[in-house]
Amino acid sequence: MDRRQFTVTAGAALAAFALAACRDKPAEPIAAAPARALVAPREAYEIASRGDGFTVGPIVAANTVYVFFDTTCPHCAQLWEGAKPLAGKLKLVWMPIALLRPSSGPQGATILSAADPIVAMTRNEALVLERKGGIAVDPALSDQAKARVQHNTELFAQLGADSVPLIVFKNAKTGVFGSHSGAVDTAELAAMAGV
Repeated sequence: MDRRQFTVTAGAALAAFALAACRDKPAEPIAAAPARALVAPREAYEIASRGDGFTVGPIVAANTVYVFFDTTCPHCAQLWEGAKPLAGKLKLVWMPIALLRPSSGPQGATILSAADPIVAMTRNEALVLERKGGIAVDPALSDQAKARVQHNTELFAQLGADSVPLIVFKNAKTGVFGSHSGAVDTAELAAMAGV
């Protein structure tokens, strides 16, 4: 293999990694029903709709996309950036889970408890992309705030998922339900959601 072929192959591998998903063992044991191998897409959408998150985009929208994310996941941060251009067209509910690091749950609870979760999330994702670990945890987090993230983590386990970001959607044009693990760009997200 010559140097040019190696560069193309290495570049392709890095591009694939850039859009991959983050996986790891849960940061804390999950007190949920055992994960099922397969959940039907419509059922996955119903399960995701029971999550606890914050909304970006129109509050009243015909179409909602649910995103399970971990505050320490760089792929989730890429998805956050890629979703910004769709904020006026698409309702996204961002639901933090505790999956990758011990700080994931407390940081997620900090974002959900913030006066403006969108500002807190924007700050967290910028810090993650800068490889600075995300936002500082609020030292006054309530047990209720932590329980919200635990609830999302349990729902994630019910879906049989093992990587983030996990996008659960219903296409507004076709009515087809689906899910996708990993970051996507703006155009791919719009196509999934049918906007």
